Amino acid sequence: MGPFITGAGCATRCSAVTQRFPGRELRVHDHILKHHRRQSRAVAPALITVAQARALVLSHAVALGAEPVPAQDTLDRVLARDLRAAGPVPPLAASAMDGYAVSAGGAGRMLEVVGESRAGTPAGTAVVAGTAARISTGAVIPDGAEAVIRQEDVEVVGAGRIKLRTPVASGANIRRAGEDIRAGARVLRAGALIGPAELAVAVAAGARQLLVGRRPIVSVLCTGDELRAPGEPLPPGAIHNSNGPMLAALARRCGALVEPVQLLRDDRAATETGLSAALERSEVVIVSGGVSVGPHDHVKPALADLGAQKVFWGVALQPGKPVWFGTHGGTLVFGLPGNPVSAAVTFTLFAWPALRAMLGLPGADAPAQTARLGVPVARNPGREQALRVRLERDAHGLTASPTGPQASHILSSLLGAQALALVPAGEGELPAGSEVSLQPLPL
Repeated sequence: MGPFITGAGCATRCSAVTQRFPGRELRVHDHILKHHRRQSRAVAPALITVAQARALVLSHAVALGAEPVPAQDTLDRVLARDLRAAGPVPPLAASAMDGYAVSAGGAGRMLEVVGESRAGTPAGTAVVAGTAARISTGAVIPDGAEAVIRQEDVEVVGAGRIKLRTPVASGANIRRAGEDIRAGARVLRAGALIGPAELAVAVAAGARQLLVGRRPIVSVLCTGDELRAPGEPLPPGAIHNSNGPMLAALARRCGALVEPVQLLRDDRAATETGLSAALERSEVVIVSGGVSVGPHDHVKPALADLGAQKVFWGVALQPGKPVWFGTHGGTLVFGLPGNPVSAAVTFTLFAWPALRAMLGLPGADAPAQTARLGVPVARNPGREQALRVRLERDAHGLTASPTGPQASHILSSLLGAQALALVPAGEGELPAGSEVSLQPLPL
């Protein structure tokens, strides 16, 4: 009996079971031994590093392909192929000023106004020596005109006649065709995130549609009998489901299409039913809570029964150690801790890079910046820490300072946070001024 029992809990259970089933002591001990070994493996998964976990996630995250979308609807989408200008920008020579289109020459000339070129309505008469055409900003330069003189530099001397107060150089105040972008020039590179400026340039270059990366469909499921919808009255022991809106908003900010958030009761059948539906309709499933080793944590066994393949469970990370990642066919599944900050941290470190890769964005595989710690930080001997920090820039670069208390339940530590500062595992204290890697926060 002794070799099979390693803790007081097992000893107590063995005694009770032996009394209940006299004469079957050996068989019961064998059962307890197997149960204890399973529990030991469940309680202490082999932890991998943040870098290893991220690499494993990205090895399963592939771009979803491309789709044509009307240019005006492509804000925050990812360009799937290079965009080249269909024609020159601007397409024709145009005026940079309100004034008169004239031939080049000296001051004092008297000119007859023979027409007008307005934006969208070119002049129907050419400009020749001794004549001028009234012109608006952005209007096409009439044939024969060599320059535009500002209306402030002209004296109107009678009906249809003007006198030039200043000389006019050839090309003055004219925007040449193709001065901004030449026909056929590459305007935007594949992988560009389309913002307002990119959208304006693409349309100016003649794009009617853009080929952009398809957006992943994401389902967010939150587990827990204690969870209530936003604003719902709270009975004893209940809390509002802040993780659901937060994770859905984070996924949307990454560019995903997000299904309505689902609440799952702490029930095995309900968990499996909810997960099955989410796996059916989504390319990414994000589950909050239920991935640890408590008696009401049903997510991992439910996923296993549904055929999901575990890639890893457990990362040497504080907060966020019990994060789970796996696949179900082509669907990525993230089991995030239920503590709000842990959920935000693990989403940022693992789900966000995956969504960026699925959208076709480059550079999803590593933090891009470093900073100096503004204060000393006590290190965790076995786990890398993800501190929520504010950033300040001075002559020496960026300084990262914690937003406040860093416990995994302190949701307000996310307020004002601009990045995660990744503090390596180790003994003692990491001094102020030490360099740390940064992971931007999509908050």
